[in-house]
Amino acid sequence: MIDVSKLNIKEIHEKLLAGEFTAVDLVNYFLKNIAEKNNELFAFLEVYNNALDQAKIADERIKAGTATLLTGIPIALKDNILFAGKTASGASKILENYKATYSATVVEKLLAAGAVLIGRTNMDEFAMGGSTENSAYGVTKNPIDTSRVAGGSSGGSAVSVAADMCVASLGSDTGGSIRQPASFCGVFGLKPTYGSVSRYGLMAMASSLDVIGPVTKNIVDSEIIFDCIKGKDKYDSTSMEDNSGDGVVKKIGVPKDYLKSGLDEDVKIQFENSLKKLEAEGYEIVDISEDLKNLEHSLAVYYVIMPAEVSSNMARYDGIKYGSNIEGQDLIEGYFKTRGGLLGKEVKRRILLGTYVLSAGYADQYYNKAWQVRNLIKKDFEAAFKKVEVIAMPTSPTPAFKIGEKSDDPLQMYLADIFTVFANLVGVPAISIPDGLVKREQKDLPTGLQLIAPHLQEKRLFTLGKYF
Repeated sequence: MIDVSKLNIKEIHEKLLAGEFTAVDLVNYFLKNIAEKNNELFAFLEVYNNALDQAKIADERIKAGTATLLTGIPIALKDNILFAGKTASGASKILENYKATYSATVVEKLLAAGAVLIGRTNMDEFAMGGSTENSAYGVTKNPIDTSRVAGGSSGGSAVSVAADMCVASLGSDTGGSIRQPASFCGVFGLKPTYGSVSRYGLMAMASSLDVIGPVTKNIVDSEIIFDCIKGKDKYDSTSMEDNSGDGVVKKIGVPKDYLKSGLDEDVKIQFENSLKKLEAEGYEIVDISEDLKNLEHSLAVYYVIMPAEVSSNMARYDGIKYGSNIEGQDLIEGYFKTRGGLLGKEVKRRILLGTYVLSAGYADQYYNKAWQVRNLIKKDFEAAFKKVEVIAMPTSPTPAFKIGEKSDDPLQMYLADIFTVFANLVGVPAISIPDGLVKREQKDLPTGLQLIAPHLQEKRLFTLGKYF
């Protein structure tokens, strides 16, 4: 029986070329793991019925000598990324039976490279949440301790990789939704530069913040998948060509004042140990608290701008054009019944918040003000990146929390995003790298080191990540 749990994509590719196993063997290996683990962990909402057919085509490519690094590599998709002919529900009842009429650009790119798309993973409904407890279909559990959350909103994507149910997966990140579950599950999660990866075919949550990125077991795989999915796309006007950056890192900035409160003591010690390791490797650690003086407002800014964009983007789910609907006496009652009955409470909460901050009399007070502060935060980062090449912070203030622990307190849940949202507000790339373990109830729970680089400087994250 093959075991590829410790191999990166390059190593698997070499074994496929050498004929040590086939792409069909590889897919069967993961299908067996999914069959054994998914009932408990609930990472996958669906395993695609044509995964083995895709593997057979990959084997033909390998035989013909036209394989790429990703040919035959099983990759999972978050349930908000469209794959033509397959169900894409956004983990919501309102899209329970929706079949995608086209494929996302990232899906087209993976298929062109010969990757095998193995299934779709569970998530917080429409990507709204930080724990994957808000899925309409059930909670995804952390594979290290099943009484704890997987993180969110890309919880299924992180668990599918951490539990060896696929080689890698794609998630989406609006305020930390790739990085935080990666941190909780002990895997690597990359949020690329805004616009470096096309959003065409991603269900929009907050259009000025959303980014698609990979969840992987190692840094090599993060880079391989990013290189495949990045680039300008005629279907996404915000997308741009990638210049890959320079990869040079000498100084690492840390906003020490920002880390003084709200950080779990064990996570803080782990983070300080990571900085010592980097210093021992010859990197200079620089305090950039003075430069990032508006950072403390980032969570407030995010929770004004994001719901405002959510309320606009969610207007399309009215039960008329596509998706499920509940009939009413007339059109208005139909709207109310459909949206009232088929959308979850967190989605409704954000629609209400967003509609409020955009409403007459309040838009200036909240939405426009939030945009002004967002621009100040961007300027702060520009200043900081003149002094350092990369910024380091913890990914999450705590390790994975218990299922149900924060579900009745949305504010506590939102505060968990304190170290991740600013990368989305500023549009810069960030990665979460496993940096150690902390003990909770006899279980060793992973923590994540977050590295942030300037626009289009993903290469610096990969360089530093490989060192680390």
